[in-house]
Amino acid sequence: MFESPGQLGPAVRAAYLARLGVGPEPPSADALQALVQRHAERVPYETLWIPAGERWSTDPGEAAERIALGGRGGYCYHLNGALGLLLRSLGYAVHGHVGGVQAGDPEPDSGAGPDPRARGNHLVLTVTGLPTGENPSGCWYVDQGLGDALYEPLPLAPGAYYQAPFHLTLEKADTGDRDDGDVAWTLTHDPAGGFRSMTWTSGEAVLSDFTAQHQWLSTSPESGFVRVPMAERRDVDGADVIRGLVLSRVGAGAFTHQPITRKTEWFDVLADVFDLRFDAVPPGYREQLWDAVNAAHRAWSAAHS
Repeated sequence: MFESPGQLGPAVRAAYLARLGVGPEPPSADALQALVQRHAERVPYETLWIPAGERWSTDPGEAAERIALGGRGGYCYHLNGALGLLLRSLGYAVHGHVGGVQAGDPEPDSGAGPDPRARGNHLVLTVTGLPTGENPSGCWYVDQGLGDALYEPLPLAPGAYYQAPFHLTLEKADTGDRDDGDVAWTLTHDPAGGFRSMTWTSGEAVLSDFTAQHQWLSTSPESGFVRVPMAERRDVDGADVIRGLVLSRVGAGAFTHQPITRKTEWFDVLADVFDLRFDAVPPGYREQLWDAVNAAHRAWSAAHS
């Protein structure tokens, strides 16, 4: 996995593990599964830092400090980057890879494969050296950066998998004319999920692989993350998500709430459902975030009226 300017220090590691509610254990497949599940349950996928006017980098050390000490989450570069550092600090063999999320369906009958323009819009993790009876290769696909998709690691092996409420497929992808020895993999999400598929290559990533996409995703007026502030948190039965002012759930207990138009209620939902409390933010932060979310909701309503 690519290096961070500073490795995960003991204090940050201890605070990170405390947020997850687990203690340090020697690397094992069972311990990895527990860490990933707790991460899914307790650290939200969130983009609320964007409308609040923050400009986060992709540095995994900075992301780990925000998660461990600041009670925040992030999107794929932050969640997978920080988790990768945590796992490495615990002795796991962690690798980072360049991925590309395909958000929508290709044109009918186009025969289109993965959109090359998506390359670099996602950071993927794999963990090696943990063989089990069900996964003798010992290689695991780990991904906390896909929002509603994965609750626990998958064996890095082609097949159909079920993580309630979603049916997922993992397969080796067509590498076309590539001659660099990289293997490509594709995760296909359930049709009820939040994206279509994600493809990545097995070569080791470097931080600069994600610079351009992160800049676009977090600043472009055309980016969905800029247009619609959101937070999402996975659990064993499904996922809770808030997009703008609308809270919903997919999976067990599925619902869609009416828009939350009271500021105090909206922040209470962020705290109670997503564990986002904004305790250490500077003056004016909450007001800027609330105003931006309301503006985004009005723009969305106008576009869909």
